[in-house]
Amino acid sequence: MTVRGDFREPARSRPDLVIGREELFAGAREQLSGGGSVLVHGPAGIGKSTVLRALAAECAESARTVLRCSATESESHLPFLALADLLGLVVDEIADRLPAPQRTALESALTGRGESTLQRDGLALRLAVLSAFRALAARGPVLIVADDLQWLDPASAELLGFAARRLGGTPVRMLTAVRTETEPQAQDHDRFLRASVPETLALRVAPLARAKVAELLAQRGYTGLPRSTVRDIHRTSGGNPLFALELGRALAESPTRPSPGEPLPVPTSLRALVLSRLDMLSAEARHTLLVVSAGARPTLALLHAAGRENAEAETASAAALGLLSTERDAPGIRFAHPLVSAALYAEADAQERRAAHSALSRAASDPIERARHLALATIGTDPAVAARLGEAAAAARDRGAPSVAVGLGLLAARHTPADALPGPDERRLGAAEDALTAGETDLARDIARQVLSRATAPAERVRAWMIVVDSAGQAMAEIDAVFPQALADAGDDPGLLALVRYQLGWRALLMDGEMTKAREEAARSARLAARAGDRRTELLALGFQAQMETLMGHPDAPSTIQRAMREPQDPRVACDHNGAGAARFRWLIMGDRLAEARTAITALLREVQRRGMVESELHFLRGLAETELRSGHCGRALDLARESLRLARDTGIGEAATAMFTSLAEAAGGDVDRALSLAHEAVDRAEEDGDMVYLSRALGALGHAQLVAGDAPSAVGSLRRVRELEEGLGVIDPARGRWHGDLAEALVRIGETAEAQDVIDVTRRRALRLERESVLAVLDRAEALVRAARGEQGPAERQLASAQDRLGKLGYGLEEARAAYALAGLRTFPPTPGPTRAGRTVVPGPASYDEAARLFRRCRALPWLRQVEAAAAHPPSAPPLAPAALDTLAATERQVAALVMEGATNREIAGRLFISVKTVEATLTRVYRKLGIRSRVDIVRLAAERRPD
Repeated sequence: MTVRGDFREPARSRPDLVIGREELFAGAREQLSGGGSVLVHGPAGIGKSTVLRALAAECAESARTVLRCSATESESHLPFLALADLLGLVVDEIADRLPAPQRTALESALTGRGESTLQRDGLALRLAVLSAFRALAARGPVLIVADDLQWLDPASAELLGFAARRLGGTPVRMLTAVRTETEPQAQDHDRFLRASVPETLALRVAPLARAKVAELLAQRGYTGLPRSTVRDIHRTSGGNPLFALELGRALAESPTRPSPGEPLPVPTSLRALVLSRLDMLSAEARHTLLVVSAGARPTLALLHAAGRENAEAETASAAALGLLSTERDAPGIRFAHPLVSAALYAEADAQERRAAHSALSRAASDPIERARHLALATIGTDPAVAARLGEAAAAARDRGAPSVAVGLGLLAARHTPADALPGPDERRLGAAEDALTAGETDLARDIARQVLSRATAPAERVRAWMIVVDSAGQAMAEIDAVFPQALADAGDDPGLLALVRYQLGWRALLMDGEMTKAREEAARSARLAARAGDRRTELLALGFQAQMETLMGHPDAPSTIQRAMREPQDPRVACDHNGAGAARFRWLIMGDRLAEARTAITALLREVQRRGMVESELHFLRGLAETELRSGHCGRALDLARESLRLARDTGIGEAATAMFTSLAEAAGGDVDRALSLAHEAVDRAEEDGDMVYLSRALGALGHAQLVAGDAPSAVGSLRRVRELEEGLGVIDPARGRWHGDLAEALVRIGETAEAQDVIDVTRRRALRLERESVLAVLDRAEALVRAARGEQGPAERQLASAQDRLGKLGYGLEEARAAYALAGLRTFPPTPGPTRAGRTVVPGPASYDEAARLFRRCRALPWLRQVEAAAAHPPSAPPLAPAALDTLAATERQVAALVMEGATNREIAGRLFISVKTVEATLTRVYRKLGIRSRVDIVRLAAERRPD
């Protein structure tokens, strides 16, 4: 889509204002840092100028000379104007280095004195510009920044291209931007690339994703927009940031917001981009395009059925004007940009729109589309139209398109008479529930609040209150005042009370951290629902009760799951993230039945994706990622976790929980710094929401990331908080968070072996009672480290080897690899100097890590693999002979002392042992105390005094 030349992109140059361009910036920076040049291209408004300014601000620091020009269409007829912008301020500095003919030609072109032209002074001018750039480069690096190359005057474009093609090997970089057409496959930029410095990198500025559009709107102050509206802005703008901001501004200035399904207000500034070309169409062709705009999937056949007899010729003329896409492989008829459709529809009057929808209501083959068009062509209430819309909403729901059902349900409510059954508010509540399913929680909340403002019937009010609660997600503290009102509206009705009691169970869990109370409320809800004959609520309550019992290690958990899975079933509850299927999955994965858990969660995920159940899809993506992580498939787990995080960011659902689990996946198979950042985010969000349950999980993820990063003291601090929180919550089953082994290992690293053993003993008793075999094996791995720290080398090695074998047989690939790594560490570094004990073989450092490296590589556990490779390259070694007093040191203390004897600094010791510098300092303090010395120099002296002659 072409646009007016004077339509400029916003002048915001700060790099921190550039949103959603991380990959583009990374590629550009790499190219520029290596001395190369970059050409950015894309359609109008996509953000090229913003990207160009941000990159130029970074690169200018390393250049001695920066030359800039920014052309405009209105000035493109003026010869040599861009050249004057580039060289006008520096020509005096290098004029004396140019041959006289070149200097004369260049000065004439830049000043306008004389009548220099390319025809008359072509060679001299070309050589003068090339010589000028070379002279500037001789003094230091040169950066040429040129925006809007498409508007360069022809003379300047020719001279700049001539010089650029001959600047190879000189320290001249070009950073340029050019406007190209909307279609990604268009190669309009090629001619500009041929006129650039050799091997210039061309980078297309792509449309922004929906989450980035939301971030951009919020950054510019357009906050409080429902996610459904942001979705419409993203769709209408095509991800173009300038268009999105203009649409956001129009919404902010509009006194009324459009309802779901209604077109966005398109401001005059954007309408002007296309209306001038629409005026070039005949009235009949323009009406045909309006029908195309009103349709969901317009085709020539549909247009013919809608009475547009000359559709072929009329769409062809629109395509010739750039209004319609000319892609041959594209199905149906498509506008060149969504904004064309929006502007065309916004410009039409109400009568023209109704006529277009009326024609489509007869022509469309899909019953959902027919019903929608009929509604948009109808004025006022109409029971028959409302009924058809209700049927269409149900059909959309069954097809797995709840977001479509929302719009249809609201249209049905608009056309429903006040005295009809079902009434308007009942239809609105159905639409709100569809919005929850589609992940549009803010829209659901807004609809429910509207109903509450006028509804008096208890059933409608309680149903609306439940939507408000569900839309709050984990942040129940924000809607705590809802519960007394909902209970008052429910009265003595068992069916309504069942709904409220179910939500009170969640409140007890999330706000009070009381699992016992949550279980009691869930059981109470199930009984009330059964009495009222409400099987759906009964199934949800039983599923929640089963989850609580599973986490608590309650013996009734299996029987509750069986009750929740009995017939009759509600298909939607069966695959809901709070239903019996989800409870059964949690039971399987906590019971080490990984293959069954994978089968169960995969089936659930497939079903909710088919139904369009967004929140459940998010939960089950995390569940499948967790299963893969437990199985040691770290790469697959990371992909799934990142996918779930993108979905959470896009919908605003479960961001803290998803950040928490993605942190675990990053620590296992991705980037440790990213893992730490996500874990901190999860902790902050959980604390802000007052969510005690996910706070403990988030702290567990943080402690794990800190342990992987080598910061044992911080890991201990985080995991001690988890221990305290879970004791308060009543979490008995150690398979819930699986943080216990990490805490014990971190405690060993800081020398707190007694506390580590206590953690192991307490957890082992619970794991034995609940038969959590993988937890027991991980505890054995941790206990082996405690034994090694106490000098029990042989028993420690045997316990580690046994733990590794058991974890491998259970299918816990990553934990198996960690056991192999710990075993390699013990075998590499003997606990005491002197001859090897009978029956024990000390393997040389690098070779002893081969098995751990192989297992971590198989898991694609990259952070752990990097640790193994570093340890194999720089294994800690014992001194040739140490004083007997060294025998009293724990394993970590001996390792630190040995590295001090080698002359390593505290930072080098921290890096080689994967602990923090603070831990090294604390360990040395204990070594000094035990050996009766004062400094690291005394360690070296003490060892030297005891060496044999």
